[in-house]
Amino acid sequence: MRLILASASPRRLDLLARIGVVPDAIDPADFDEAPLKDETPRAHAVRLARDKALAVAARHPGSVVLAADTVVGAGRRILPKAEDEGVARSCLTLLSGRRHHVFTAVAVVDAEGRLRERLSDTRLSFALLTPVMIDSYIAGGEWRGKAGGYAIQGTAEAFVRDLAGSHSGVVGLPLFETRNLLRSAGVVVV
Repeated sequence: MRLILASASPRRLDLLARIGVVPDAIDPADFDEAPLKDETPRAHAVRLARDKALAVAARHPGSVVLAADTVVGAGRRILPKAEDEGVARSCLTLLSGRRHHVFTAVAVVDAEGRLRERLSDTRLSFALLTPVMIDSYIAGGEWRGKAGGYAIQGTAEAFVRDLAGSHSGVVGLPLFETRNLLRSAGVVVV
C-alpha cells in the first residue's frame, strides 16, 4: 500500500518522520485556496484538507492519501499566508497581545476511497509585540509563506505567552490526530 502526501511542506515531512512515516510519493494538490464567503477559519481548514485529499486520491487510486491545511484565525477572520512584508507585518500587528486559534485539519483517504478527518484547534496568546520586535522578526524572513505571518518552530515561539492544544498542529501537522488517522487507514506508524 502506497502513502501519498498531498503537500510539499518540508515541515509536514519532518513531522511525519517523528512518527516513523515516510511517504512513498509527494503530490501536492493545486487549486484555489481562497476562503468562501462567510467561511469561518475552522470550516476553511476542514474544507481545504478534505478537498486536497480527495483531489490527490483521484490521481492515486488504491493508495492512502494524507492531506492537511493550517489556518490562523483571529475571531472569524482568516489570516492569510504572508507572501510579502506588508502582509506579515499586518498579521503580527493584529496578533500582538491577543489570543488567536490555529486550526489544522487532517484528511486521509484510505485505499478503498473512504475519507477520515480530524481537526486540531490550538489556542495561542501572543505577548504584546513592539515595533522593534516585529521589525526584527520581519528582517529574519521566517514569516514567508506562513499562515498568520509567523512560524512557531522558529524565533516566533518567543512571542507565545500561552498555548493550549497541539504544538505540532501549529507547525502544520497535529501528530496525535495524524497518527490515529493513518493507523485507521492501515498505515504502520510508531
